[in-house]
Amino acid sequence: MILVTGATGNVGREVVNLLLSGGNNVVAVTRNPATAALPDGAHVVGGDPSHPHTLAAALRGIETVFISPRALGDATAGAATVELLKQASEQGARRVVVLSAVTVEYGGGYQRFSDAFRAVEDAARASGLQWTILRCADFASNALAWAPQIRQAGVVRGVYGDGATATIHERDIAAVSARVLVDAAYAGRSYVLTGPQSLTQRAKLRLVSAAIGKEVPWVEVVPEQFRQAMLAQGLPEDVPDRVIGYWADRVQQPGPSSDAVEQILGRPSLTFAQWAAEHASAFRN
Repeated sequence: MILVTGATGNVGREVVNLLLSGGNNVVAVTRNPATAALPDGAHVVGGDPSHPHTLAAALRGIETVFISPRALGDATAGAATVELLKQASEQGARRVVVLSAVTVEYGGGYQRFSDAFRAVEDAARASGLQWTILRCADFASNALAWAPQIRQAGVVRGVYGDGATATIHERDIAAVSARVLVDAAYAGRSYVLTGPQSLTQRAKLRLVSAAIGKEVPWVEVVPEQFRQAMLAQGLPEDVPDRVIGYWADRVQQPGPSSDAVEQILGRPSLTFAQWAAEHASAFRN
């Protein structure tokens, strides 16, 4: 059996679907089982991965654990991973797959954010379980943060529009995750997962514009204006910190590109243009 943390997230939900379609037994962890809307084939378990003791019963019979650090809490993910994998190992688990970030290897943004991912990776390596680490570029779904502005004002006001990354489609992350979760041949290795093409934020917005058939201009604003706008939306302070710090560095040094997705899946990675076309309705009035 495979235990999936973050089972209702953009990646976790698709991981659950792919594992089930492959005939695997899945324990899907969520804080709110009543609203999870996960497939009938999944064994949905209520619990809080940031407090691993709440998952003690769910770990019985688990062979492989999928760690989504955000599900374990940004500030507590490292310590929570240590405890969760200790319990899993005691129950007989053999492997762990960790969803991490390219910033651990390539830097970018404020150090405290990459340190949180590094702590989870370190916990996996020290757990005694066979481990695989997937270091992901920024998710294409992050562009959904532009949707309210586009629908309401027909414009995106952002920072560091010339920052460039090889943004990855979340379906590719899920597909790679599902593959390595069921195949021990990937144990003991770290992979950098990116999309096929490095694009600036401005270029990504042009692809969104093409998908919705309407030109949406990028308007560059100063970081403090951007920060205050995000805080006014009720977002926690770490959100603008993540965005501002990361994209400032991506202007100076574009994010990495890798062909690991194609190597693992045997097909080209999905493009941002494909993602934009699939999600066009989110950007329309």
